[in-house]
Amino acid sequence: MSNRLIIVSRSNDLTLQRNEYNEELGNSRPVHEAKSIMSTPEGPSSEQLETFANQYSGRDYTIEIVCPEFTSLCPKTGQPDFGTITFTYIPAERCVELKSLKLYLQRFRNEGVFYEHLINRLLDDFVSATQPKRCRVTGAFTPRGGITTTVTCTYEKKMGEMDEPH
Repeated sequence: MSNRLIIVSRSNDLTLQRNEYNEELGNSRPVHEAKSIMSTPEGPSSEQLETFANQYSGRDYTIEIVCPEFTSLCPKTGQPDFGTITFTYIPAERCVELKSLKLYLQRFRNEGVFYEHLINRLLDDFVSATQPKRCRVTGAFTPRGGITTTVTCTYEKKMGEMDEPH
């Protein structure tokens, strides 16, 4: 019997392949996988970002949120990409709730996306959810092919621009 490596993306496929392999070995006991662990959540959306009222909206102050364990997938190779995402913003009426931001960012784990598109999307979603006075999103990614990439996008509310409803 030859050894073989089986790479699959869904738990049902993995269970089927393991059961076929067990049958080849003469094991009649099937392998059962917990489907809830392997279930894929819906993709990232700005609606997943929760906010709370800024108690000091009359004062300009800066909030910096650093997310050092960001992961996504390279859309060309499917290999994982790793980076640090930093949100720096001056809130207006709303601040982002950190746990919802963490869960939102985790939804990119299985998304194939270019760095440039990713950082622009993160900025758009963050601005949509919080309507800040100013916001800068920076992605500093680990080297790929010996090249390090950092992408920065900024937003600034224009004078007289109305807040959109939340």
